[in-house]
Amino acid sequence: MARAMFEYTKTILNKVSFDTSLFCKEVQKAVNRLLAHELEELKVFIQSLVQQKPELNQCLIYLKA
Repeated sequence: MARAMFEYTKTILNKVSFDTSLFCKEVQKAVNRLLAHELEELKVFIQSLVQQKPELNQCLIYLKA
């Protein structure tokens, strides 16, 4: 089920990527929900999104804990 949560999180992040504040809130939720190795994958996923939408870069701070 954990993998399903990771995929769900990626879907949600894609959908809210138009709004930086919503995106940051969802990243914070993901940090609390996902496993450590999934967070590493999530960093890679978010970095690829930041390439397309640089304004999302500020949300990476939540993954640096």
